[in-house]
Amino acid sequence: MLIKVYGSTLQGISAATITIEVNISRGIRFFIVGLADHAVRESQQRIETAITNNGFDWPRYRVVINLAPADIRKEGTQLDLPLAVGILAATKQVNRDRLKDYLILGELSLDGSVLPVKGVLPMILHAKEKGFRGAIVPRRNAREAMVVEGIEVIPVTDLKSVVVFLNNQLNIIPEREDMTLLFERGQGIQGIDFADVKGQERVKRALLIGAAGNHNLLMIGPPGAGKTMLAKRIPTILPPMSLEESLQTTQVHSVAGKMKTDQSLVIERPFRSPHHSISDIALIGGGSSPKPGEISLAHHGVLFMDELPEFRRSVLEVLRQPLEERTIHISRAGYHVVYPASFMLVASMNPCPCGYHNHPGKTCQCSAGMIKRYLSRISGPLLDRIDIHMEVVPVPFGKLSEDTTSENSSSMRDRVIAARKIQEKRFEGAKHIFSNAQMDTSLMKRYCKLNDDGYDILFKAMERLGLSARSYFRILKVARTIADLEHHEQVLGPHVSEAVSYRNLDRAGWSG
Repeated sequence: MLIKVYGSTLQGISAATITIEVNISRGIRFFIVGLADHAVRESQQRIETAITNNGFDWPRYRVVINLAPADIRKEGTQLDLPLAVGILAATKQVNRDRLKDYLILGELSLDGSVLPVKGVLPMILHAKEKGFRGAIVPRRNAREAMVVEGIEVIPVTDLKSVVVFLNNQLNIIPEREDMTLLFERGQGIQGIDFADVKGQERVKRALLIGAAGNHNLLMIGPPGAGKTMLAKRIPTILPPMSLEESLQTTQVHSVAGKMKTDQSLVIERPFRSPHHSISDIALIGGGSSPKPGEISLAHHGVLFMDELPEFRRSVLEVLRQPLEERTIHISRAGYHVVYPASFMLVASMNPCPCGYHNHPGKTCQCSAGMIKRYLSRISGPLLDRIDIHMEVVPVPFGKLSEDTTSENSSSMRDRVIAARKIQEKRFEGAKHIFSNAQMDTSLMKRYCKLNDDGYDILFKAMERLGLSARSYFRILKVARTIADLEHHEQVLGPHVSEAVSYRNLDRAGWSG
């Protein structure tokens, strides 16, 4: 008897429907065909044990299972449950009438429990797109699945509950998530605040500009100057995530298996801080079973790379393409996937190996050659892709002991949101352009026109600092953001001058 059941598999952060064809005939062997990986091929042992432990009959015949389409690689354990249902339907232990209406997902334990799987959100989105009435999902994945409107979500805990539901012996009420209430609960500012930062007003100004225009930023300063403390507070001044951004980010985290059991959406902007020993694949994604890397997990958020020169050169160089294109393409012999990578890069570094070059109170022990070798670990092309280079100096004791409070995150966030609204209106007709940092050359010609004063300042800076063409465009983008923060339609001389001042590593003689 031939039965068709529907499951799903992942392709990057998207999903594809898998038609599971189960045929039972004379014989005693079990076959799975259709480009299945080890986890799928090993499922026979889990499925057979779960079926018999729950009081159902395992067929003593020849079982052939085809996973179509045959040219798509099937990975993961989410096909356990639909495979088991297909076998039970082929042996007439499950009614086949409702199988065409539901996508079925879940890993099976030996006792028949349905365990959570990765990538539920993109699979449910795909099921809705393909016109399925509903999806049967593990109970622990239900909250994630319920954010998709227009499709029934049937949460189950074990194989028996799936069988009684498909046999119309139990009515499981589809569950829903109140998206409005969910966003209202989750859009508050985190416990840390820029008001806690003493001094560093110029650095806070640079971070405000970076957040307003989504510009990449590098902080250079000695140990203890506050670079990490400042970086961790950047998400508190970024605009709240839109529903579309939240769904995109949640898809990435779902595929990577980073979603918590009680979590339905990623609502707060991600802040990822990988250790400098990270590998290329862990940063960009991929592997034998491809999954997103750190740059994709930081999608619509912040990727913080502390002690930038300590990362391996090969790791740093893979950042160049995603920083420009805001996607990462991974091609291997067996697959090609595309992961989103629209993030704000925030990096920090010491000015020299000992950390005290240009320190106002401590003597640097490094020679000029050592300093240059240290700085050369970061290539020029990578530095060109970082819009703002900001020197962070230690805060004097007098500032630390003052009882005054500086501008808080809420106030800074309001200014960032106002600047982003200007940019949203500006780029209404431009596809996939939402901030000044994303402008291409044609948009810059239109929106970054300089007056005579601004042109003269930029011309002199280019000649004196020997800046590249890419640096020239970075300065224009930052100047445009500064003008937006001040609600100026045109980019003026003071805006250009301030933007040029945020290119510390381009200054002649900075490294000694």
